[in-house]
Amino acid sequence: MTPALDERQQIRAAMERILSDAPQHSNGALTIVALAQEAQVPRNALTQRHLDLKNEFYERVKERGATPDAEARLRATIVQLKQTIASKNRELDQLRADVPALVRVINQLTLENQELRAEAGETGRLRVLPSAIVSVPRMPGS
Repeated sequence: MTPALDERQQIRAAMERILSDAPQHSNGALTIVALAQEAQVPRNALTQRHLDLKNEFYERVKERGATPDAEARLRATIVQLKQTIASKNRELDQLRADVPALVRVINQLTLENQELRAEAGETGRLRVLPSAIVSVPRMPGS
């Protein structure tokens, strides 16, 4: 038997074991990597030499109605990334809303500082002002 035919038979047998949930040499995932491990052949045997068997495997997985593990992991990652983006967008919106209030506080303090410097220049002494409670918006996470 030629090595190519033997390799094809190994791949077909591995395909049957994985699809019947009886893997012997892999984790049984519905992926080309697991199929190559199960058949005990290099992955490029499926991605370069036996593309028809790779396509057949994917078709059989699709017919079975099962979602390949790689696709399931990617979908979970997408959901997680969408949640992260939504969270970051909420945080950004809050920061944008805080900017005008912070600018007002800076302007007020700048004016008070100028007044104090002008007053100190006239008398040579600083006058203590009564402490005022300034409401500063809370930053997210503080």
